[in-house]
Amino acid sequence: MTAMYLPKGAGRYDATVHTQGPWHPEQQHLGPVTGLLVHELARTAPRPGLALTKLAVDVFAPVPVAEVEVRTDVARDGKRVQCLSASLLAGGRELVRATAWRIREGETPATPAAPPPAPAPPAQPRESASWLASGFGYGRAMDWRFVAGDPQHTGPATVWGRSTVPLVEGEEMTPLERLAVFADSGNGVSYALDFDSYLFVNVDLSISLFRPPQGEWICLDAATTIGPAGCGLTRTTLYDRSGEVGQATQTLFVAPRPGREADSAG
Repeated sequence: MTAMYLPKGAGRYDATVHTQGPWHPEQQHLGPVTGLLVHELARTAPRPGLALTKLAVDVFAPVPVAEVEVRTDVARDGKRVQCLSASLLAGGRELVRATAWRIREGETPATPAAPPPAPAPPAQPRESASWLASGFGYGRAMDWRFVAGDPQHTGPATVWGRSTVPLVEGEEMTPLERLAVFADSGNGVSYALDFDSYLFVNVDLSISLFRPPQGEWICLDAATTIGPAGCGLTRTTLYDRSGEVGQATQTLFVAPRPGREADSAG
């Protein structure tokens, strides 16, 4: 299996083991799902001079490692802004819904953007990142380069990452797809509670960009806060090698973990 998804035509794809998430071996990580939504949205009513700047993803139920279908539509069309919608289904049931905004590109005076926390990804991954690269399919499909924090300990983290396999078989990944695939990892790399004792799964993912990402490497500077009433929030600053490109947030469902049968999508 050389990609996360194998195309079957008409918006249908077979998910491979590279999409597998950490909560259950038969459920997908939300990162590949988000990347696939971006892939299909890029094919929907494209128009030169419009760039995707906002993506909001809501998760209704776990996405199985199986055949899925993506349906897209234009919710609002205009000369300067355009709103798109997308749904991911499996077995005829809608499991994930997304809304995307495109804004017309034009020359504007740019304010200074923050440089990346490290000028380049470390040359070698940390030994402590080995469990990410061996524990589940999505973890093995990504190249993890931690700058701060540790994947085996709780707390904030800064990490560069890139996919080592294509998103869709036979197609080259775009920088935006690479960012979408990795942005959902903010919660996973900056987890604030013990993984074996608690569930802390995100019910959504929101990405806001002030410029298009470039290149194959994306950096996440992520921190997670857990509230006193079963909810949490992960806030992630997104970078490419030229500097900051935007922000991502994830709202978390938090509960004691009864076992491996977690009802999670990402």
